[in-house]
This record gives sequence, structure tokens and C-alpha cells, in this order.
Amino acid sequence: MKIEAGLNHFDDEGRVQMVDVSTKHESIRDAVAVAFIRMAGNTKRLIKDGEMKKGDVLTVAEIAGVMAAKRTSDLIPLCHPLPLTRVSVRCEWAKDMENGEARLQITASVGTTYRTGVEMEALTACSVSALTVYDMCKAVDRGMTIEQIHLLHKSGGKSGTYDAS
Repeated sequence: MKIEAGLNHFDDEGRVQMVDVSTKHESIRDAVAVAFIRMAGNTKRLIKDGEMKKGDVLTVAEIAGVMAAKRTSDLIPLCHPLPLTRVSVRCEWAKDMENGEARLQITASVGTTYRTGVEMEALTACSVSALTVYDMCKAVDRGMTIEQIHLLHKSGGKSGTYDAS
């Protein structure tokens, strides 16, 4: 099996390994990710009015995202367990679509002072938050879609800053 140079999740024999970060310097690292959930306008109304039978959807989704960020290394193979210094997840309503559907924006911001970045933690937080919204609302809206999960920003480390804008 020929391995391309620079793929450091493989050893010299082509076997999978966790990347050795012991020689990297600790630095302040941040990442921001976003996800959107498209849903029926009535689903938004039920959430806003606190009428969903499973409870406060947005608060539970935000808590689920924080918990997920802390457990990323348990979910994603070869991810390092990180000492997170900050995790923030916010659910906010985006502008409704012309067809009457609503869009919820989930933004996760994660920080650490460590030897590797927190992009996966931010993306995982958004993903699990979105799945939580879906789970709590699926009884009234099976047509919801989770869309556009992506990294908006990262900073710190050798590769520096990335901004999607």
C-alpha cells in the first residue's frame, strides 16, 4: 500500500496510528463551526412557544452540543482527547425561507490551550446539537433537514488562521 507523504495518521508501514503531538508546542487554539436545520414554520412556532412535548428544545440542544464537544475523542477515531478551556453552543433563528420554512442556526465555539486544534470538537458540537433538535421535534416534523455543517473559523497552531468568509 503506497501512502502519500504528509498523511501522518499512518506509520512507516502504512498502519493507522494516532498522530504524535508530543513535540508540538502548546498554543491558544480556537474553532467556530455552524450547522443549519430547516423545518416547517409550525415546528418553529411550537419550539418558540415552548409547546414541544419533550421540553425546551433549544436549551437541551445547546447542552447536548457542549457535552458532545467534551466527548469528541470517544466518537471520532484517532482524535486526541483535549483539555477544553471553553465550549459555547448557541441556537438562533435565521431568516425564514420564502416558502415558509424556518431555519435554525447552531453555532459552536470551542477553545483550548494545547498541542492540537479543536475543529473536530466544534463540528461535533454542531452535529449533535442538530441531531438533538431533530430527535426532540421528529414527532411533529419528519421533514426537517440538517444542512451545511462546516467550519467557519480556526486559529492557533502551525497552520495559523482559517476563515471561511
